[in-house]
Amino acid sequence: LLKLGGYGLIRIFPLLQLNPPNMMIPIMVLAFWGILMTSSICLRQTDLKALIAYSSVSHMGLVIAAIFCQTPWGLSGAMTLMVAHGLTSSALFSLANTNYERTHTRTLLLLRGLQIALPLMSSWWFLTSLANMAMPPSTNLIGELMIITALFNWSHPTIILTGTGTLITASYSLYMFLMTQRGAFSTQFHFMPPSHTREHLILVLHLLPLGLLIMKPALISGLYT
Repeated sequence: LLKLGGYGLIRIFPLLQLNPPNMMIPIMVLAFWGILMTSSICLRQTDLKALIAYSSVSHMGLVIAAIFCQTPWGLSGAMTLMVAHGLTSSALFSLANTNYERTHTRTLLLLRGLQIALPLMSSWWFLTSLANMAMPPSTNLIGELMIITALFNWSHPTIILTGTGTLITASYSLYMFLMTQRGAFSTQFHFMPPSHTREHLILVLHLLPLGLLIMKPALISGLYT
């Protein structure tokens, strides 16, 4: 739904005919404020699903800023990040659900050490967390670099805000992975069912397109040569 809102902004924005110096600056300020605030909230979360949801809102702040920048580079970066983070966020929610089906809790303090019980799921967590923090050569990185470049050309001081947001994103992604996968396994989960083929298939169908798009990101960015 967040990505649908971004698509709607891209389609409706040309009809609004806003005056850039007067109308866009307050919205850009709100977008940057949203990036920093929601990223900071993620660092303090104890609920796994809430952390992933706030992560999506934080990334959409970048998308909103890129759309209102109104440059071809910014719009391409917004499209790339919306598709890439849509796949990443959906995969994270799927992983959170696989944990919840077995532990019946979303509290991070109780979900420690799942790498011991579900080693293959831990690999999926690792890959998805890397994509969420935009590690190279992921499509998320391509989208974020395009957006950061477009915003830097719009106003140089934005590099401080986008850089801080990227740093906090990497911090809470690592925090999420370490809290759920590392540490001592909780003694209350004695009989944990193994992971199923359907769960791995769901994650393959999320991460395989994300990996293949690295080969040709122009398919979603709109920058055809």
